[in-house]
Amino acid sequence: MAKPRLPRPHRTGPLIALTIALLATVPAMAHDSGEIRIGFLSQTPEPPPSVANPDEPAVDDGLAGAALAITDNNTTGKFLKQSFLLDAVEVAPDGDAAAALRKLAGRGDRFVIVDAPGATVEALSKLPEARNLLLLNATAPDDSLRGAACAPNLLHVAPSRAMLADALGQYLVKKRWSRWFLVTGHRPEDALFADAVRRAAKRFGAQIVTEKTWTAESDVNRTAEAEIPVFTQAKSYDVLVVADEVGEFGDYLPYRTADPRPVTGTQGLVPTVWHRTHEQWGAAQLQSRFKASAKRTMTARDHNDWTAVRVVGEAAARARTADPDRLIAFIQSPDFSMSAFRGAPLSLRTWDGQLRQPVLLAADRSLVSVSPQEGFLHPRTELDSLGYDQPETLCKTRGKTTP
Repeated sequence: MAKPRLPRPHRTGPLIALTIALLATVPAMAHDSGEIRIGFLSQTPEPPPSVANPDEPAVDDGLAGAALAITDNNTTGKFLKQSFLLDAVEVAPDGDAAAALRKLAGRGDRFVIVDAPGATVEALSKLPEARNLLLLNATAPDDSLRGAACAPNLLHVAPSRAMLADALGQYLVKKRWSRWFLVTGHRPEDALFADAVRRAAKRFGAQIVTEKTWTAESDVNRTAEAEIPVFTQAKSYDVLVVADEVGEFGDYLPYRTADPRPVTGTQGLVPTVWHRTHEQWGAAQLQSRFKASAKRTMTARDHNDWTAVRVVGEAAARARTADPDRLIAFIQSPDFSMSAFRGAPLSLRTWDGQLRQPVLLAADRSLVSVSPQEGFLHPRTELDSLGYDQPETLCKTRGKTTP
């Protein structure tokens, strides 16, 4: 799971420049009936004051992925007389996301990528103005958005916490590291990921032999060598699984545990949608094109936003239409699928709006594996061994038609 990013500075000017630049790529078709407008609404929460992030994200983290996808959509679209426009708006951490969505809807954007916390995604999906839109949740991993808080106008490009934990759990069980020491931070999101880890352990036959909550109030950067060996003293276990989504303490656990054990979860070996060392299945070409475009490597957030925009582009190419109603119907049908350079096509779970997808398992400088792991079978598709399956869903507002 990629760590949350520090807030990006206000960038109204660059966003306007980006929109103009993207328009300029298709000047002959700007007023063509084949134009497809895609809104991009981003909101990055303020990080806790106690968290220092040495890898401050790029100002265009996420947005650069969406911009590349617009270029990709237009490359294909020109043969079908289709053009794509990215209409980007950034909302301050304490800003009015609802007003931003209304503005995008007023401009005629029927597709809106939402790169924002789960609470914002849920609130936007319930707005009257969102009923005729298709919202694509690009980053929020909350399982509740796929469950009790699901909505018929909301799709999920990002994998859920349950999918991430299941992807990790399958690998650990395959390695026969079945005795887990779970360390959880004190924040609500940490508890949610810990819940997903417990669920994965139960599903795949692992055992959580010890659980502890990190409550240290000291500066862990200064006291790690003294505190962590004491904190990690526990009965025999195979692997330490950490739930620390904001990166408050998890990076200090590797190499400091009382027993020599691997660290995984939100730090160490991490489940993610993308990694800079990933090169299989055509990923090297995407990495190169992104680096040429953005002058940096692609992040997981970039890839999520790229995928969200490509969902619309792929549907337009396959359905051969720019009509929003027909596109929305096609995207939400069992016929939709697309490539995301991860070894298997992405397709929609109609019962909760989640894109089923492989999940990468990566260390800092190495791609280690890809889940679902071999041997974890499913009667429909092995991808449905990750996350909540159809019989388990708590979503009541979407159709339950298989797949």
